[in-house]
Formats: sequence, C-alpha cells, structure tokens
Amino acid sequence: MEEIEEFLKMKKIRVTPMRLLTYKFLSEKERAVALSDIENTFETADRTTLYRTIKTFENKKIVHQIDDGTGIIKYALCKQGCNCEVATDLHLHFHCKNCSETICLSDYKIPQINIPDGFISENVNLVVKGICNKCSKL
Repeated sequence: MEEIEEFLKMKKIRVTPMRLLTYKFLSEKERAVALSDIENTFETADRTTLYRTIKTFENKKIVHQIDDGTGIIKYALCKQGCNCEVATDLHLHFHCKNCSETICLSDYKIPQINIPDGFISENVNLVVKGICNKCSKL
C-alpha cells in the first residue's frame, strides 16, 4: 500500500482509505469494471465517494473510461506513462459477448484518425466485440 500512497501523492491526490482501496482493487483486475463492481466489493462503500474517487482518478489520468456499448460505463487503470491523449495513448477494447467482460488491449493502438478541419478530437473509443480468449477455449 505504501507504493500506492507514493503514486497518489506524486499525482497530487490526497490519500484516503477509499482511494487506496479503489486503486488496489483496480490494479488487481485484468478487465474493466463498472462503478457497481467496485461498490459491491466494499460493503461500507458510499456510492458518491466512489464516484468522486473514480472521477478524481480520471481527471488525473490514472484511469480511463470505456463505453463498451452495454450502457454501463467501465473503468480501467491507465498504463504507466499514459496521458490519455487522442494522438498517442488510445488503444482497443474487447467486449466478450459470452462472459460480458471488457478488456483493454493496450498493445493494440487505435491508429491516428484524420478528421475534417475545424473538428477537434477529444476522445476515440473503439470496441471490438466477440468471444474472448478464455471463452473460446470452452
């Protein structure tokens, strides 16, 4: 937990028990999670506190938001060195229609997309849907 505390301090985030627990929870996941997944993990968690924690992490570029088409926003930790910039840091996400997990495919970058003059890109979301590697082995 000391390593997490130092990381949060480096990002200029006030360290609280909920922020530590939330970061630790996210760091142990190989998939993106919904706010309700985090809430259900901690019995005494206040939904508003969790939401504020996630938003703080998102604003400080510690987590990124994923819209996988299910209607439920998911969150995943950013890789070290990520700035969530459209031009350099965006990667594919995979949503398994069998197990409903959404997975970051961080090594598979979204190519630069040219848009018309006058338009400003703020976010690009590319979700591939199908059967994940775990489910395809069944």
